[in-house]
Amino acid sequence: MTPYFLNYQRDWILDFAPLRICEKSRQVGMSYADSYDSVCKAACLHGRDVWVVSRDENQAKQYIRYCRRWARVLNLAASELGQPILRVAFGKTAQVQALTFANGRTIFALSSSPDAIAGKTGHVKLDEFALHRGQRELYAVAKPVTQWGGTLSVISTHRGAHTVFNEILTGIEHGGNPMGWSRHRITIQDAVDQGIVERIQSEPSAGRGRAAETREQWLARQRAECIDQEQWLQEYCCVPADESAAFLSFELLNGCVEPGCLNDFSYLANCANPLYVGIDVGRKHDLCVLDVGEKIGDVTWDRLRIELAGRSFGEIEYELYRLLGLRQVKFACIDATGLGMQLAERARERFAWKIEMLTFTAPLKEELACGLRADFERRSLRISEDDRLRADLRGIRKEVTSSGNLRFAGESADSHCDRFWAKALRQHAARRKVYTAARIG
Repeated sequence: MTPYFLNYQRDWILDFAPLRICEKSRQVGMSYADSYDSVCKAACLHGRDVWVVSRDENQAKQYIRYCRRWARVLNLAASELGQPILRVAFGKTAQVQALTFANGRTIFALSSSPDAIAGKTGHVKLDEFALHRGQRELYAVAKPVTQWGGTLSVISTHRGAHTVFNEILTGIEHGGNPMGWSRHRITIQDAVDQGIVERIQSEPSAGRGRAAETREQWLARQRAECIDQEQWLQEYCCVPADESAAFLSFELLNGCVEPGCLNDFSYLANCANPLYVGIDVGRKHDLCVLDVGEKIGDVTWDRLRIELAGRSFGEIEYELYRLLGLRQVKFACIDATGLGMQLAERARERFAWKIEMLTFTAPLKEELACGLRADFERRSLRISEDDRLRADLRGIRKEVTSSGNLRFAGESADSHCDRFWAKALRQHAARRKVYTAARIG
């Protein structure tokens, strides 16, 4: 085992406690190490089935690829079942990746679905637990699966302070650990100290096109490539984000994330559902963001986001008119504040019936921001999994001025939360039946 694993990976694999929890930095190889652990648990003489609940289907596929690799390394006979269908409660079905060994035991990897593991027995792994929707329900269903000798393993980075994952960690640290968890904590600094930089640089393709870096240089680059301090602390340093000042909580955002929902212009030109557009206008110091959503039933899905930095008005107009010219675009809300006035007026001259011009005032910004939060609360939108978008959505802070008025402030490293306002404008457009009066003109 020594040539393959770093110390913190080995500590996890050799931990046989019935309850294990791992609070970790991103990209430190814990899923890779845990897949080895799953192969050992399933393929041994008295092995048991292993149920791995991943945050989405792609992660489930990747986990089984890791398991398949370890089966080959360990020279274990295994057959892959591809995507069998599990029958779950109320006639529902769930797709699952599976790897079965010669002893008849199987590793099942599936996307987040508590119903799919209800009534099963064996070991359970909850991967990136803090990112799952319905964490409390998932845990409640997962724990009984281990009752006949299985183990429960929880592995995750943080997603805010108000998660079941952080609740468990708080109980361990400040509540005397009444549940008896075996806790592992790996920050990016821990991983660097134990040799992850050298391990990455030893990979044939990892350092292609980049000069060799010292540990300090590599760590500094990871920090520099983060959108903001919150991302660095939470994703790499195991510090949950403070929810007290944020206008949108991680719980709200996580409940509406749909990986892979963004598409391209050709999709927009051929889709059958109505499209809505929000445009937050910036040129020199801010981004100009064009946010397009497809409304399916009562839910508006992220489909395209165009970000233009330091572009001329002609370039911005080209992208905007290309969108507004689509017959599927039913309505667009444009920020007509300052520099946006000219863009909005010219757009309305050409596409009058589908344009609403909005001048940002304190009451209007409150209306837009609260409308967006209400949509998150109702889960009437789906957003892409994107660090820059998340930083903007998290960056907005609701403040009370000395005169008692409300204002919305905040910025991320590369914008003044322009992505937030573009999405708020888009959702305002998608709710246009409620807001019928034009703001200008």
